[in-house]
Amino acid sequence: MLRGRYEWVGTTVPARSGGRLGWRWEREPSLTFVASSVAAGNAGAMSLEIGTDEDPLHWHDQTHAASGNRLNALRAAVLGANDGIVSTAGLVMGVAGATSDRTSLMVAGVAGLVAGAMSMGTGEYVSVSTQRDSEKSILRLEADELAAMPETEERELASMYEDKGLDAELAALVARQLTEHDALGAHADIEFGIDPDDLTNPWHAAWASMIAFSLGALLPLLCVVLVPANVRIPVTVVAVALALALTGFVSAKLGLSPKLRAVVRNVAGGLLAMGVTYLIGSLVGMGIG
Repeated sequence: MLRGRYEWVGTTVPARSGGRLGWRWEREPSLTFVASSVAAGNAGAMSLEIGTDEDPLHWHDQTHAASGNRLNALRAAVLGANDGIVSTAGLVMGVAGATSDRTSLMVAGVAGLVAGAMSMGTGEYVSVSTQRDSEKSILRLEADELAAMPETEERELASMYEDKGLDAELAALVARQLTEHDALGAHADIEFGIDPDDLTNPWHAAWASMIAFSLGALLPLLCVVLVPANVRIPVTVVAVALALALTGFVSAKLGLSPKLRAVVRNVAGGLLAMGVTYLIGSLVGMGIG
């Protein structure tokens, strides 16, 4: 749901009239709806223009709405980067709480990076493959039904459009035309929300997640290994907080949600994870020592 306000929007250019310099409308002003997210507030507002029937402008055209596969890969990349930052930062901070040995920190960090990247890639592949297999099974069953009882399926399609508000005669006409054009696509869309031509791709999600995790994990790892021991902890904390703020901002932008809330939530969660693991590492280090 979008809320906002109507504003007069137009374009003016300099113009000379009767020897005096003034302004004229290059584009006549029109009443345009400027939207903001419902819960955004002043700091996280999302500004998207919505046009009129005379001057159409769709908000989703301004967001460059992507296909299901691209959105799936973007989701996996953002999640992977965020997980790489948090999990690796927590791991190296925990080890740093127990020891200041650079070699131990590097071994722990690299092991965490490789294990995490493989885990994220494998997990995304298995998860999305399961979803793709389910979509294929649904399409196969629906194709069998269409072959076995085409008239019943057409009546079912018409009934669904009636439920959406069409009268019986128009619903039957729409069902007939969609059935003649692409019966399986029509049923898959209205019944299951599946596009047979745009099934989820597990490889896209797996590679996006694995690469993003590795890049995210490099930041805390390099900070802990390369920064001098006396400033290692504060530098790592600041760098991780900034990186988490960036991933929070990107995830909010992709989801058209309030940016400030996402950034605060992301940074707070990451700092909490680092603080807990550092405390546990310190306690374990003292106990062993």
